[in-house]
Amino acid sequence: MSHAFIRPLAALGLLVGGAGSAHAAPQVVRHGAEGPSPILTGVTVPAGAETLYLSGQVPPVADKAADPATPAAYGDTRTQTVGIFRKIEALLAAQGYGLKDVVKLTVFLVGDPKLGGKQDFKGFSEGYAQFFGTAAQPNKVARSTVQVAALANPGFLVEIEAVAVKAK
Repeated sequence: MSHAFIRPLAALGLLVGGAGSAHAAPQVVRHGAEGPSPILTGVTVPAGAETLYLSGQVPPVADKAADPATPAAYGDTRTQTVGIFRKIEALLAAQGYGLKDVVKLTVFLVGDPKLGGKQDFKGFSEGYAQFFGTAAQPNKVARSTVQVAALANPGFLVEIEAVAVKAK
């Protein structure tokens, strides 16, 4: 190989083996994480990275005495969000991942009856901020948040899907 070809490949971390070649694995690159924004503009995942897709997670019961078909059983949007992220954290750990490995979230919010049927984006954001972009876990993620008419249980105000990646 000519040196003109080897240098660009080495800079990208695409050469494997051989004397003087790069051995560093390509890394996940997070775009647009600077500043106050709690989310990324995007993420570049290197070829060959291991990816874990978590199904949509719904909140755990917060009040066993409440009717399980009502938000009172699961809490407000903030409470449901925190409960879901704790579930996601445990599911990730069971597969050898952590919240630091999450690159994408898809969030479904139901309109809160207490807010006239409007999504509680502020409550969701407060819950989210406890898990991403913190001193303990500084990584932010690419994220989409949408309001939906309903989820599987009328008590659910939040459902969250997560994608986590580990570069090999």
